[in-house]
Amino acid sequence: MSKKVLGRGLGAFFPEMKESDGSEEGSSQQLPTEPKERVNVILHIPVESIRPNPHQPRTDFDIIKLQELSDSIQQHGLIQPITVRHLGRERFELISGERRLRATRMAGISTIPAYVREAEDDEMIVFAIIENIQREQLNPIEVALGYQRLMEECSLTQEQVATNVGKNRTTITNTLRLLNLPAPIQSGLQMGKITAGHARTLISVEDKSLQEKLYHRVIEQELSVRQLEEMVRNASSEKKKSARQTAEKDPNDIMIREITSRLRRTLATKVDIRKKNKGGEIKIEYYSDDELERLLSLFDNIQS
Repeated sequence: MSKKVLGRGLGAFFPEMKESDGSEEGSSQQLPTEPKERVNVILHIPVESIRPNPHQPRTDFDIIKLQELSDSIQQHGLIQPITVRHLGRERFELISGERRLRATRMAGISTIPAYVREAEDDEMIVFAIIENIQREQLNPIEVALGYQRLMEECSLTQEQVATNVGKNRTTITNTLRLLNLPAPIQSGLQMGKITAGHARTLISVEDKSLQEKLYHRVIEQELSVRQLEEMVRNASSEKKKSARQTAEKDPNDIMIREITSRLRRTLATKVDIRKKNKGGEIKIEYYSDDELERLLSLFDNIQS
């Protein structure tokens, strides 16, 4: 991929552009014939001449909102042009504006205003993702997958992704963590059954089965993020309490505690016993030279 700086947002991608006024060769009635005349201009292009962006990060299109947009375009026309690149002859490829293109097709309109720009193959994903992210049209999982693709396919670091999309590094990291959630929870987040706040809270739960159990409770009881956070804290406390109780019932641990108590009484100082894979260690504390002499005397008496 080109090493040039992509900058923050779409503004960095769009140089000065000119719009054909109908009197020039590049008017809406006739497409320019020269390749150089097909760049940085706004043209009215046949919708059938535009192929989808193969790198489009968005997979979910609300059919009701799409129909509403289509009705608006049919009545008032498309106010904001889509963005395409010229592939040769009468062929173009969409860079951004898939909703507008789909809605225009639904409205039965044969041409669409489009800003034509140059773009390398490996820049297409960057343009598409940034356009969608800045318009907040992607759900959190689609955003996370978009960031992941920027890193994998464009060889960008998290820091570079943050710079290009105008977010801070922490936001990128936290969003990518959503991809560690089980598939059912990711699907629920995509469908709007839970919010990104719910999802981030569930990420903190290490037990996958507990994650899914809490996820279903959120949906069934319509829990807020704060309520879910409280449930996670309680579950964590119960887990720690259960672990302590299990340890207290371990015969070996009981024996170690009894021996520790006997040594503390005998030596009259603090004693700790730590188990290791094989054997362990006994730690005996003293607080002055006289204390050390007293302990040494006790050991001498044991030897005699």
